[in-house]
Amino acid sequence: MTPVELTIEKLVYGGEGLARLASDRESRAKTVFVPYVLPGEKVEAAIAEERPGFARAELRKVLQPSPKRTAAPCPYFGECGGCHYQHISYDEQLRLKTEILRETLRRNAKLDLELEIQTHASPAFGYRNRTRFHLQVKPDFTIGYFKHGSHELLSVRECPISSRLINRALGQIWKLSELGQVPEQVGEIETFADANDERLIAELYLLPGRVNNDDLNKFASALAAGVPEIHGIASFARVDSRSHTAEMPKACPLHGDASIAYEAAGEIYRVSAGAFFQTNRFLLPSMIELAMGERKGRIALDLYSGVGLFAVPLARRFERVIAVESSPVAVADLRANIPENVKVSSQTAEAYLSSVAGTLKPDLIVLDPPRAGLSEEVTAQVSRLAPREIVYVSCDPATLARDLKQFTSGGWKIAEMHLIDLFPQTFHIETCTVLRRN
Repeated sequence: MTPVELTIEKLVYGGEGLARLASDRESRAKTVFVPYVLPGEKVEAAIAEERPGFARAELRKVLQPSPKRTAAPCPYFGECGGCHYQHISYDEQLRLKTEILRETLRRNAKLDLELEIQTHASPAFGYRNRTRFHLQVKPDFTIGYFKHGSHELLSVRECPISSRLINRALGQIWKLSELGQVPEQVGEIETFADANDERLIAELYLLPGRVNNDDLNKFASALAAGVPEIHGIASFARVDSRSHTAEMPKACPLHGDASIAYEAAGEIYRVSAGAFFQTNRFLLPSMIELAMGERKGRIALDLYSGVGLFAVPLARRFERVIAVESSPVAVADLRANIPENVKVSSQTAEAYLSSVAGTLKPDLIVLDPPRAGLSEEVTAQVSRLAPREIVYVSCDPATLARDLKQFTSGGWKIAEMHLIDLFPQTFHIETCTVLRRN
């Protein structure tokens, strides 16, 4: 790969910098994406992949560094695919994420926000309450993350963005590997710590094939013995991709109680192994408070409710709350968490909205969809329900922009936008947007 010199124009969503490379064969300069850079930097890079209209390059050397560049504290940074921004001071990360969010809304939805995007900072490290590690036992034991841009496993012995308790669990897994006590059938381990980093559950995701329950139970006992804060361990058989099912397999308990009591913003949630829950232990109370605000009324509708992160506090402010969730694992926790004035609807958002079209009159609708965002059907049905306000929590600015374009075209106005930095050191952007009728 022949080295080229590039000047970085800006950062784009995905963690890369954008530069342009003049070409003798093309009239327009080719767009080149380079990781681990900053705007204004001059770098030496090597083209690694060429596609029509753009190329991707590997960073070789920073020739003229930005004054915002900082030394990364993690020894794996630059090789590990988990973090993208450790070379950037944290204040600058927030500023750049805000710029990227504005540009994504402008480019994808033709939305020029006149209001200020309010940023909510997190401690820069040690914030993750949930971390999933990939591992292999043979020929040599390795546990860690995939390398940047690949599915090659990088061995790690610590993770500075994860909590101390999660790092202790990681250290114990390494010790057990040296004793030959990690079963071959374990392909991934997910650790989930409570808000105070005092209790933890572990989820073992098994490779396809025969399962040796004795080996799994011995490993679970040894892991819990080395980390007494472990409250429970469960295993999950890997779903065969040919089944085309998105349903989570049933947990098999191996040790203790594979659920945890998680306190946030004065509420306590039961979260079981396999259920989704937000990953930043410091900003979760702020996220709940932003979604609640001073809102109150008769009926609130919480779509994509999960274990009830928003439904539970909404119940203190509204006479009646309807929580819609399709995951059986999450629904079980949701039912355990809610007070009596919350009704659970265990179905997809599309199915529920179709069933109540023309009959439900909510004051507030809270939306917290997965990364894919809302379907056109959901966006249209939510708009037709005509609540006073919509609170939209999003983890992807591109799908947020697409959905906001549909809402604003239908007469909704963006009243507030918050960037909640749940994922420092990474390119990921979490937002909370408040919509009101024009």
